[in-house]
Amino acid sequence: MLSELSFNEMIGVLQFPGSNCDLDVIHALKDILKTDAKLVFFKDQDLSGLDGLVVPGGFSYGDHLRAGAVAAKMPVLDEIKKFAELGKPVLGICNGFQILCESGLLPGALTKNTSLKFVCKWIEMEVCNDTSTFTMEYTKGQVVRMPIAHGEGRYFCDEKTLKQLKDNDQICFRYRGENPNGALDNIAGICNEEGNVLGLMPHPERASEKILGGEDGRKMFECMLGYIRSR
Repeated sequence: MLSELSFNEMIGVLQFPGSNCDLDVIHALKDILKTDAKLVFFKDQDLSGLDGLVVPGGFSYGDHLRAGAVAAKMPVLDEIKKFAELGKPVLGICNGFQILCESGLLPGALTKNTSLKFVCKWIEMEVCNDTSTFTMEYTKGQVVRMPIAHGEGRYFCDEKTLKQLKDNDQICFRYRGENPNGALDNIAGICNEEGNVLGLMPHPERASEKILGGEDGRKMFECMLGYIRSR
């Protein structure tokens, strides 16, 4: 758990036309974790005052072509790449994960669920990496519960990329038991080689307080804040 000391970090939550989980993330950060957070509209390219960034879930405009494809071409993504290169944490949730992959910040792609149906349920994941910016407070092998809500959540990459992900310990979460979307190697979330950019399909902001059904997602935000405060 984070200490009750006062810090001045500011977390940005990127908002595209169609984002619908942005306020959920703001609630988790401000009301549950008691940290400063603000919405950052996608046309605002100044990220200089931020210590961390969350690209939330939803249905960003242009998703009818391919999830995240149009959003990933916006100029703000160039700024996010520079932001990440500075070692600052970037978390992509659901549609945010799709955008990070489409922009090249993370390898691979998210494709339609094998069922060709939208899936909304709580699932179990196994923690496969406990050293990244967003997983350092979890234990490798730990099983966590978070909800999913997506129609294009099937992670896919070529064999070379999969080998690199395994060799570099970039697979952070795998679905445990049921694979809800047909993802390659049961992959639910991956990070970049440096560990400060993470994308996952499940929603940690919807698993950050008991009233929602579980708190396993709260620790992911605590990891991010702990990393920022240690820099």
